[in-house]
Order: sequence, then structure tokens, then C-alpha cells
Amino acid sequence: MRGADPGLFGPSSVTWQLHGDPMMWIAGVRALYLQALHPRAVRGVLQNSDFRRDAWGRLLRTARFVGTTTYGTTEAAEKAGARVRKIHTMLSATDPDTGERYGVDEPELLLWVHCAEIDSYLHVVRRSGFRLSDAAADRYVAEHRVSARLVGLDPADVPASTGELAAYFAQVRPRLAAGPEARTVDAFLRRPPTHPLLVPARALLWRRAADLAYAALPRHAHVLYGRPAPPPGTVTRRLVTTGTVLRRVPARLRWQLPPKHILSAMARLGPGSRPAPYKVEGPAAILDGPGRARRGDGGDSTRCQSRGTPG
Repeated sequence: MRGADPGLFGPSSVTWQLHGDPMMWIAGVRALYLQALHPRAVRGVLQNSDFRRDAWGRLLRTARFVGTTTYGTTEAAEKAGARVRKIHTMLSATDPDTGERYGVDEPELLLWVHCAEIDSYLHVVRRSGFRLSDAAADRYVAEHRVSARLVGLDPADVPASTGELAAYFAQVRPRLAAGPEARTVDAFLRRPPTHPLLVPARALLWRRAADLAYAALPRHAHVLYGRPAPPPGTVTRRLVTTGTVLRRVPARLRWQLPPKHILSAMARLGPGSRPAPYKVEGPAAILDGPGRARRGDGGDSTRCQSRGTPG
């Protein structure tokens, strides 16, 4: 509606459209797997929270932060960022090998968490069939210098394109390892504790989702964890199938799940702000239809393209 606050991103952004996709949940789990491979970063998580008991809460808090910063008002997004920064200033971790004590708000650690999330969101959603050109993918990465600022990073130090993001991962890769903390995260994600009555659902639903998120990781991550994944083509087909099924669930029904960020944004800005994949690429995307992932190997978001997109 006229005069309403569009928030930090707004309905014309790639972020606004992409974050409304149901495959974001699979992407979020992939991000957890990837983030756990940075020993200093994952140590900061496990030493400051009972991950085994509160992992669901952590996943939901991350989803709430992403929803607020994407679809909330500017004030709500800035408050969410200030709250995260304040919490980080009070937390530290200890390197068990050297005894070094360090803050979890070190720029190196914040940048790793940020890049692992953005890469996972972009990679999984795009590889599962969400139509996105290379130029739009670059716009998405650049837009998230804003979210990087919210957690305490200097936007100038954050990748602003898929090429810069790939270069960052190449630079940090030698520092990655699947240490004891990563094994803890892996074990939890494969078999999270749950009520006995929900064990069948865990085996039927969660395990499939977690396996798919793991399979979507880059090959070097599979090597570090020591668990193989299906061939890249098989993973892409599974991602496309899952995305197709989830996107057939009416969006209005999906968006009813708390905390209803998208519905609140539409009520604030009007029905024209409704997230939709075709809005990313404009009229051509409407004519071309939804498209499908053409290829992908789990290792680089820039390599997952939709049929008909440049590359």
C-alpha cells in the first residue's frame, strides 16, 4: 500500500521472491551441514548452546530472523540485527588444542556463517527448479550484503556476486575439517531426538529431507564427512522432484505457518507484493514457465541454471 514500509529488501528484490520458496527449509539444513565444517565457527555454537536439545529451536530462530529481515519492516529488521549482534558480543569459545579463547563475533566466523547460508539458499532453491538467471543470482548475493551488515559485517568485505562467493569458498576451503563438533552436528541431523510417537515420521520425512540436504553439499564436503552421496544428476533430479511437489501445495496454505511473515508483509504492502518466481525475471519468465534445473554438482551455485537462462 502507498506509503507502507517495504523493509530492507522490498517486493522488487530477488530475495523477496526466493525466500518465499518452500525449498528454503532444505536449504537451511544444508547450511547447517556446511557451517559445521568450519571448526572455529561450529565450536562457538556447540560451546554456547545445548545444540542436541535445542537444535530445533536454533533452526526456527534462524528461520524467524530470515523471515523478519526479508519481509518485516525496516525497524523490525534492524532490531533483529541489533539483538543478534548484542548476543554475539557476549559469547566466546575455546580452542581445545591451543587453549585460545576467542569471540564468536570475529569477522572471519561471521563471514563463514553468512556465506554458507547464502550459498545454500541460492544453490538448493535454484537447483530444485526455481528459475533464476546468472544475473539474478548475482543480484541475490549482492542484496545480502544488507543482511551481512545486520550481523556485524562490513558490507565491503562480503561477496557481492556468485563469482566472488565461489572465490571465497576456494580461499577458505583449506581451513575446513569434519572435527568432533561437525560429527556431533551430523549425528543430530541424521537422527534428531524426538518423541517416541514421532519416530516413524522422523524416519519417513525428516531423514529424507536431511539426506537430500546432505546430498546437495559440494563433493569436498562429502569427502570431509566421510559419507558418499548419490551422483550429481541423481541429486538434481531428487531436488527438482521435491521442489515440484512442495510448490504444488498452495502458497497461502504454506504461508499460514507461524510466524506468517509473508502474509503480514502482504497485508502491509498490498496483494501486489505477493512473492512469486516469475517476478524475478520479468515478462519473459511468465512466457517461459517455471523451468527446470539444467545441471548442478552441489559445489557452486553459479552452475545451477534453469532451462533457457544464460550460461
